[in-house]
This record gives sequence, C-alpha cells and structure tokens, in this order.
Amino acid sequence: MKECSELLHYDSTLLKALERIYGKDVDGFLNSILSPGSRLYIRVNTLRTSAETIIDRFNERGVEVYVDEELEEALYFPVKGPFKVNLVDKVIVVDKRAAESIYMGANVYAPGVLECKDVRKGNEVTVVAEDGTPVANAIALVNCEEVLKADIRRGVVAETVNPVYKAPKIRESPEYLEGLIYPQSLAAMYVTHVLDPRPGELVVDACAAPGGKTSHIVEYSRGKAHVIAFDRSRRRLSEFLTNLERLRESQFVEVWRTDSRYLHLDFSWIRADKVVMDPPCTALGVRPKVLDSKTYRDVENASRYQAQLLRSAFHILKPGGVLVYSTCTVTVEENEEVIEGFVEEVKCAEVIEIDIKRGARGVLGYRYSDAFLRFHPNIHDTSGYFIAKIVRKC
Repeated sequence: MKECSELLHYDSTLLKALERIYGKDVDGFLNSILSPGSRLYIRVNTLRTSAETIIDRFNERGVEVYVDEELEEALYFPVKGPFKVNLVDKVIVVDKRAAESIYMGANVYAPGVLECKDVRKGNEVTVVAEDGTPVANAIALVNCEEVLKADIRRGVVAETVNPVYKAPKIRESPEYLEGLIYPQSLAAMYVTHVLDPRPGELVVDACAAPGGKTSHIVEYSRGKAHVIAFDRSRRRLSEFLTNLERLRESQFVEVWRTDSRYLHLDFSWIRADKVVMDPPCTALGVRPKVLDSKTYRDVENASRYQAQLLRSAFHILKPGGVLVYSTCTVTVEENEEVIEGFVEEVKCAEVIEIDIKRGARGVLGYRYSDAFLRFHPNIHDTSGYFIAKIVRKC
C-alpha cells in the first residue's frame, strides 16, 4: 500500500493552508480523501418515482440500499472494503478519473484507457492508475488493441470483478438508465435545500454542468420553477443535456453556453429570485482520490476565478433574491475568504445563517463563520464541502 505522500502531491504551502483548517489532524484529512466514505449516495428523481419504489427494486435484486436519516430523496448503499487487488501479468492503465471510478467497482470503459498491451478477450488483468497504483482486477471483454485503434473509443473494455472498494455499479443499473436516480454526494444535495427553490420563481444555475444541482432544483420545485442553466464547456454541456434527457427533465430547463463571469453583461435582463453558484475549484474535498497533484498556486488561481463568477452572478439577482455559493473543496481561500471579501466589497450583499444542523460551521476566525456550512471527510464521513447563503438587500 502506498503512503499518503506518494499519492497526494501537494506542495508545502498548500499543506500549510490545509493545516489552517485541520491543525494536527491534517494527516487524518489527507488519509480520508484517499478512501470513499462508508456510504455511496444517489438521489431519487421524485418527479418520476419514490424512494420506496427504488429501494424495493434494488432489494429484489439482493442489493442493500437505505434511505438517509434526514433527506427523503437521498438513498445510500454501504461501501465495502478495502480489498486486496491481485497483481497479474496483464495490465490495463487508466487515467485518473477512470481509476477513481474503477476503484469503487465501475467497469473499465474505453475512453479512460491509456495503455493496454497484449490483452486478449477473456484475460484476467490488473487495472492500474497512471502512477501504477492498482485499483481492481477485471476480465477483458475485448482485445484491447482493437479498442485503442478504433476511430471512436467507446464501450466496456473489461468487467471489474475485484475492486479495492465494492459498491453497486450505479451507472449500469436499470434505474439509472431509466432516469429514476442520479448519483450525487449527500453534501451536494444540501445545496438545493439551502437554496429552497419555489414554484413560480426564476432560478439560475450559473455553472450547471453536468447537471446534478439543476436537476435537483427541478425536482425540488416539482418542475414549477423557471430554471435557466449556464456553462461554458461544450463537452460538459453535452453531458448535461444527456443527463436532462435521461431524467426526462429537458422541458423544465433553459440551457445556454456562455462564460458565467459575464452574465451581468450578456444576460443583463435577468432578475433572478434564486441563483446557485458552484464554481470550478481545486476539488480537494472529492473522494476517493487514487492520486492527486496540486499546488497552492492552483488554490490562488481558483479563488480569483470564483470571485469573478460570484460577482457576476450576484448582479443578476433581484433585490431580496438569494444566492447559494458552494464548492467541493476545503481551503479557506476558496470558501470563507471568497465570501467575506465579496461581502466587504458589495454593500448590498448580506450573509444569511444556514439553518441545517448536520455538518459543521465555517472555519473559526472569520466574521461569518457561524453562518457557513461545512462537511469534513475525516469528521462527517462525506466529501469535503462548503456552502454559503447570501441575500441581495438592494
């Protein structure tokens, strides 16, 4: 088993930034993001089915699934492991994103394969991340060379049979394919509950792809809010639109490809009741990580970008409107400091306390620490997450 320092390549300044939050338990945080939580969450598409129906369907196939203690649309599967991966002669090398899915039991798909030599259909293989970390054993379903030479790489290359951690293959379940469920972390589900979108309101998702929060907004408002979704990435928007079609929610969402740093200029006509801003971040709270490499400069760059996005999104709010800011990272530079700097600059902005008992408050030492909501992987057995709520006063 590799040591934490071999898998997480963070420079000394970034580690000091993490120590500001976790103190002596920074190693506990770093170790926690190398493994999944004990629960794998999905969200039920409540416009089309019920939690009880989904539980019954999985139980009929012998799959354990339970409803969350607080959110009725949230279901979870127990995650089992870690298990030892057998090292065999045949190897498939996959990219970071694929490795972290296969680590949890997902099959090996062609787009994630980086290298695959002399692997024939039926061979047992060891699947490894690009740094050589073993993530699973699998059985090849095709001759790998044929896949790598194909003009369009698609489909399953190998069936995972012995991953490090075992959980249901959610994206291959009939419930997923029918659009009845959406894989989403528990912490991310709280964003929509904090936003509280209501029927008849104009609600904007400013960084929408791949669609988890947008679709949750649709379901939470029973399809009766006017939802506008923005994202700048053509690739991510394609995935977003596919998800909306799978969930059968396309008719509820107006989608635009644009750079959300300029919403206040390009869409100055919008006067939104609610805005959710989940900007690109360093994703330090996302787990499990098979490997990761980041520097403090990445944090600084993300923080500047987040402040630009927040500033623009706030300007399309109507007076009395609410903006919810969230990230899947943990640094104060991308969270508390972005919000507090923004509120200091924009006198019409007021931070509102989030009335949710789960999780923790913000990092101590900031003016609005008690108003923020945080989830810590080493404390709450979730992903690392931050949520803030702001109202426009004028």
